[in-house]
Amino acid sequence: MGEPIEGLHGADDELETKLIAIRRQLHRYPELADEEYATTEAIRSWLRNDDIRLLDVPLMTGVVAEIGSRERGPVVALRADIDALPIQEATGLPYASSVAGKMHACGHDFHTASLLGAATLLKRKEQELRGCVRLLFQPAEEKGIGALKMIQCGALDGVQLVFGMHNKPDLPVGTIGIRAGSLMSSVNGLRIEIKGVSTHAAIPHAGIDPIVVSAHLITALQSIVSRNVSAIDSAVVSITQIHAGNTWNVIPELALLEGTVRTLQPESRVFIRQRIEEIAAGIAATFRAEIKLQWTDGPPPVHNSQLAAEIAGLAAQQAGLHIILPEPTTASEDFAYYQQQVAGAFVFMGTSGHYGWHHPAFTVDERAIWKSARYLECLAELAMQKVAIPEAEN
Repeated sequence: MGEPIEGLHGADDELETKLIAIRRQLHRYPELADEEYATTEAIRSWLRNDDIRLLDVPLMTGVVAEIGSRERGPVVALRADIDALPIQEATGLPYASSVAGKMHACGHDFHTASLLGAATLLKRKEQELRGCVRLLFQPAEEKGIGALKMIQCGALDGVQLVFGMHNKPDLPVGTIGIRAGSLMSSVNGLRIEIKGVSTHAAIPHAGIDPIVVSAHLITALQSIVSRNVSAIDSAVVSITQIHAGNTWNVIPELALLEGTVRTLQPESRVFIRQRIEEIAAGIAATFRAEIKLQWTDGPPPVHNSQLAAEIAGLAAQQAGLHIILPEPTTASEDFAYYQQQVAGAFVFMGTSGHYGWHHPAFTVDERAIWKSARYLECLAELAMQKVAIPEAEN
């Protein structure tokens, strides 16, 4: 980390320095999901300074802008997320978060700076663009709902392809991960309430012990992935919280479990929910307890189209990046909602970090900012060349 390295990229040193300064400003003043008011105004200001037109969309936070002309070709969208996390920063950086308990611990400041850089580069050649590039600065990714807000406000209207990029700390700077097909998993939140009958711990036969029921249920749920899901599919069922009782000599009436279900295949997502309901009903009957399930639906799997992935790979070659085939991950991303509407691809950009996403000491190597901006520029240009022009514009 530190100051930009002069001449390292053969890049526009002035722009690179500006993008690093932008990233550091965003990092110092993080805002949580749906609270990105100052971030939104800063993005709008930076875009106005480059004379990039802003679209009037009904968003409290977040920005939609355009470069180029819809009359000359297809519309291609590039997306960056802008929100931070409720984490106390522990990096020790001179530009560390100045807001207690809030931090850009997932690199959304890096994504935003990179897209702003691409916007500047594309604006410089606006009259040469074969189409239109729509810039999506999306709020509330960490809540898994920001993409839906963008879609609802019309941010994807007329778009032929959509692309997103996420930093990857375990990949070195100059490396990009591109994969066609499933890349990131769907996510469901799971809340289970088990109601038994409270009794003295010395006379358990007089009650129905929800803790024992919980133990059987947790064990049974682990069999879903190991015995019901194909070994060539990917799924996770994790119980992450157990709350029951408040003293040593009383069997409580209630137990509360919470957890998550993640899958790479949409059909597995439906099947696992069905199996959890069946298992819960069976165990409830076995122990004469009541079990209530509450599901919270999150984003579906991130699934890259073949065409979009091919374009992403060609752009990476043009930008001089080393391409690897990343392993799918059971982390989730609300970029998947865009892909339900429009074909697209999501890629992983190497940032040579020492800590993973959402860690208090998470950092990115700032040498990746220019590489990411240049890549997004190449990606937008290639996508406009490769995508068929809508019939109305032929």
